[in-house]
Amino acid sequence: MNESPLSIVKSLFPSIIDCNILDIGCGEGSFASQLADTGASVVGIDPNPKAIEKSKLLVPGGRFEVGYAESLPFADSSFDIVVFVNALHHVPGPVMEQAIIEASRVMRERGFLVVIEPLPSGNFFEALRLIEDETDVRLAAQMALKKVVSWGQLKEINSLRYVRREIFDSSARYIERVVAVDPSREAAVRRREADIVSVINGVALKLPDGRLAFDQPNKADVLVRGDTEGMI
Repeated sequence: MNESPLSIVKSLFPSIIDCNILDIGCGEGSFASQLADTGASVVGIDPNPKAIEKSKLLVPGGRFEVGYAESLPFADSSFDIVVFVNALHHVPGPVMEQAIIEASRVMRERGFLVVIEPLPSGNFFEALRLIEDETDVRLAAQMALKKVVSWGQLKEINSLRYVRREIFDSSARYIERVVAVDPSREAAVRRREADIVSVINGVALKLPDGRLAFDQPNKADVLVRGDTEGMI
């Protein structure tokens, strides 16, 4: 399926130009940059101060703040769209549900919450497991979302799965990519680098030009407030 976080967000309104969008767990601003390029008004939040500084440089027209998903520093009903892109499973387990509730709080009445999460499958995931095994946290994110929806505060209007493919010149480039997401992974790489490189090369799909391809199945959920009628 030819889907991406940007295509999913763009499908929510006839145009997202001037839409107020909150990117929770924005990291270094990659997705925020895509949103800004479409003409959206972007705000990003992340607990990593270094990532926030990089976001500010990459998206000078955006607004970026250090903060936490479970205690968003924004007023109620501030945003047309709120997104978690590969971010919810990085929220500590005890406050995952609170983070989803906070996202709902800052979303306007007829706005949307988009939660895109990697599933614990695919060769990208298998290559990552020796560096950091995310099986439990990825499953916990899905359970937290399901639980909050069961309370009636949010209503799911669409759920889809798609595969993201990433291609790297070498195992070293793969390692650089996953360590950039979470610098604490560097210690694990140092401890078991030879084993990690062996696994990465073993599970990779080898392309004819010698590059390594990794597929990551993702689940995307689009939600509205539970008391909102007639959305889609």
